[in-house]
Amino acid sequence: MNSKPSESLLEDLDSLLGPRGFTRDPRDIEPWLTDWRGRYRGQSPALLSPANARDVQAIVSRCGAAGVAIVPQGGNTSMVGGATPPAHGGALILSLRRMNRIRSISSSDNVLTAEAGVILAHVHDAAVQARRRFPLSLAAKGSATVGGLVSTNAGGTQVLRFGPMRSLVLGIEAVLPDGSLYEGLSALRKDNRGYDLRELLIGAEGTLGVVTAASLRLVSAPGSRAVAWAGLPTPQVALDLLRDLERQIGEAIESFELVPANALALVLRHIPGARAPLVALHPWNVLIETVAPEGASDAAESLGGALGNSLEQGLATDAVVAASESQAEALWRLRESISEAERADGPALKHDISVPVSAMPQFIEAARHAVTERHDGARVIAFGHLGDGNVHFNVQAPRETDAAAWLTSEGPGVSSFIYDMVTAAGGSISAEHGIGQMKADEYRRTAPVTRLNVQHAIKAALDPRNIMNPGKLLVHGN
Repeated sequence: MNSKPSESLLEDLDSLLGPRGFTRDPRDIEPWLTDWRGRYRGQSPALLSPANARDVQAIVSRCGAAGVAIVPQGGNTSMVGGATPPAHGGALILSLRRMNRIRSISSSDNVLTAEAGVILAHVHDAAVQARRRFPLSLAAKGSATVGGLVSTNAGGTQVLRFGPMRSLVLGIEAVLPDGSLYEGLSALRKDNRGYDLRELLIGAEGTLGVVTAASLRLVSAPGSRAVAWAGLPTPQVALDLLRDLERQIGEAIESFELVPANALALVLRHIPGARAPLVALHPWNVLIETVAPEGASDAAESLGGALGNSLEQGLATDAVVAASESQAEALWRLRESISEAERADGPALKHDISVPVSAMPQFIEAARHAVTERHDGARVIAFGHLGDGNVHFNVQAPRETDAAAWLTSEGPGVSSFIYDMVTAAGGSISAEHGIGQMKADEYRRTAPVTRLNVQHAIKAALDPRNIMNPGKLLVHGN
């Protein structure tokens, strides 16, 4: 158990950070005590908001000496309670939101260096101004920060072509649990000097250090883009369609999102202005986005021609290519509004899972059948990033039941059942959201012992006093 912060420590931090960087006012702290989903609530005696990496070093050094825990926090958009302080109130919230400068951008190197508090949407804007782009996007782009994206190895809708955050981070600056500064922002494409601390910090959920800045890989801005929607009968046909499109237009495909009929129905029911993109409704749908470089054939023409060929082969029942940017955005809103529509329809168990890509179509169908057979009336909504083997496998309570009560009584068993199927299929119980505190027990239960032992050994070596975001990712007693 970590120590609770003493009055002398709090006074010292107040003197160090000043009124902009330190507060004990419960009204200022309140918004940051609850996770984005509203499932977890903690307490904290103070909110620390450093202005630079030196401040972070000083905070970590002082807290480390006192054995006081720190909970790093960015945009507070964690889906698994990974940035919520513990309920006992003994940890300090370390907010990186004041550290929001884009330090540099180089079109020659295709690198943008941003501090941890920079919002993803601002990274996108800065890249566009340099005639480049940062190819990672997600629904929380208006609030998610660079530090959080790095610490959770965020995914999103363009992983199919560019990979998750791990593939886009070229360098990291971070404060380690002993207060030392790891200065690894040099964006070397090749660096073969043994253990890579950058790789350890990406996806570590703040348990090994505080990410203060990152060098991010940029790519060329597209000359044109195209967005299409296709209706089809099964997830397997959807994967066959993806492979056929790849054969025809290759790496032009950046997003390939699977949307079942029941997810689309929720969006049409709960999201004002939403319209079905095709005349008829289909059991399954895919949203496709492609790009073309400057000077190449128009992306819409290429995608339209390729889809026409696939339709002739029976790899889709119907399809439409957006004729304008507004139509393209309308199609994307259908996909990005699924979580909002699902919330409006009632609470659900959410499972961010992955299995090998080739196994995903069969897994979706088999797991959906298994869950509904085991729990009569349960409703499964499986949607997401089919092309990289990651779907959001969510379960709603049967209709005409008390949803909250059903989730409380049946939810843990449903989730364990799903995670057992994922593990048996050689998959992961967390594809892109992390482990946080929500999945920590299930991770300990399902992960290979060797994996857990190695991770605990790394944690013990770098953070022997367990001050960095305790209770997240790893649970003691494995």
